[in-house]
Amino acid sequence: MSDTRPTGPTRDEPGFDALSEALDEAAAGVRELEPAARQRAEQLRHAVEALHGSGINAIVHKLRGDHRGRELLFGLADDPVVRLLFSVHGILQPTPVTESLRALEKVRPYLRAHGGDAELVRVDGDTAFLRVSGTCNSRALAGVTLREVVKEALIGGVEPIVRVVMLAGDPSPTLIPLGPVRNRDGGWVAVGTAADLGDRPITALHLERADGAEADVVVISLDGRLTAYRDICAHQGLPINVAQLDPATGTLTCPRHGFCYDAHSGACLNSPGAKLMQLPLRVDNGQVWIRLDT
Repeated sequence: MSDTRPTGPTRDEPGFDALSEALDEAAAGVRELEPAARQRAEQLRHAVEALHGSGINAIVHKLRGDHRGRELLFGLADDPVVRLLFSVHGILQPTPVTESLRALEKVRPYLRAHGGDAELVRVDGDTAFLRVSGTCNSRALAGVTLREVVKEALIGGVEPIVRVVMLAGDPSPTLIPLGPVRNRDGGWVAVGTAADLGDRPITALHLERADGAEADVVVISLDGRLTAYRDICAHQGLPINVAQLDPATGTLTCPRHGFCYDAHSGACLNSPGAKLMQLPLRVDNGQVWIRLDT
């Protein structure tokens, strides 16, 4: 008896752009159908999506139950086709942060080709705060043009963004109004009052010691307790200051690929052994100090 088991694809699979173009063409064709035919086509689409969604969610549920499967999921989410599929079926929930990051990735090749770049610092309501660099900081016409490219990508393509604030270089007091940084022997840096930091679930800071040592840091306020970490996600080293803090579960989730951490300990709940880099933090007479180790 011959073996009739599937042997996998025998030709190259279509890429993301080709699949997107095919979907757009099919959708345009459906819109041109007569009302009755269009309704039938929509019913078929919903039925197919429901079938696929049920199967995909079952697969993801199984993978999430095993640490090896969770690692595979993070890798899969980096693939644009899989990421789109996960988003369509509600496995990855789009947020203003993730959509802003996606919009910036689309224009980043153009920015870099003209000597500039832009990094999302945070999204606050309807406003996106960006850190610009290179030509984007220039007062030349090219710099102004690049700024407009970034603004159009976000304001025109991301809900609910209606305003973009450009921050040149490192985060400034405009973003974190905590006053001047003070230093103490032993690497301790004063970063603000416990009352101020306690009012914000996540505060991003750029700290610098008198000897020149510096670091980007995030302070997490949860259950009346402050915890400091290096502003680095354990997955790909990207800033963690855009993470989502869930007070109910005590977790901190990076929106880019879903890495989830215990907000108090920094331990990664998805990948055993990975964790955020915690920094010593102390409170003296209401003043918060963080130690930057060399």
